[in-house]
Amino acid sequence: MARPALILGAVALLLVSCALGSAVDMPFILAHKKASLTRLKSGAERVSVSIDIYNQGSSTAYDVSLTDDSWSQDVFDVVSGNTSISWERLDASGLLTHSFELEAKVKGLFYASPAVITFRIPTKAALQEAYSTPILPLDVLADRPPEKKFLWAKRLLAKYGSLISVISIIVLFVYLVSTPSKSGGAKGSKKKR
Repeated sequence: MARPALILGAVALLLVSCALGSAVDMPFILAHKKASLTRLKSGAERVSVSIDIYNQGSSTAYDVSLTDDSWSQDVFDVVSGNTSISWERLDASGLLTHSFELEAKVKGLFYASPAVITFRIPTKAALQEAYSTPILPLDVLADRPPEKKFLWAKRLLAKYGSLISVISIIVLFVYLVSTPSKSGGAKGSKKKR
């Protein structure tokens, strides 16, 4: 009686391992989207977008395409690069990076949707999709407080602060060692009767 259960368990284990084995031999796409704002002296603001695409799987992804349509033409102008691009392949453990720059036309809080990555696997007929991470809301052309008057002092302190601390401690130590103590000097000058 134990034999049929043992055989059934072995067959189930074989099916599960075959299913996992075929799933492991596939590309696994991860994408990270970053955006940063840069205020120009003219008062305009630029958005720099960078998208990193990683293949964490064990096989190559073919016909990889990236599309980031969350940047409306009513709100942004493309300054450099494209919001869409294609590559022939992305090897296992490979990395692809794409970046572009936009200029904001409208003031306000902007929410961008994740970028869409499509790719082909040789064993499947349908295109596969992956999505990038979303970005935090961007406060485009927001009123920012004016720069501080002592910005130069802050930069100097950040650059040389540790050096100033070490020199100050050494000078204090030399001062304490070289000057006589008042309580010790007073005791030494007293005469015993």
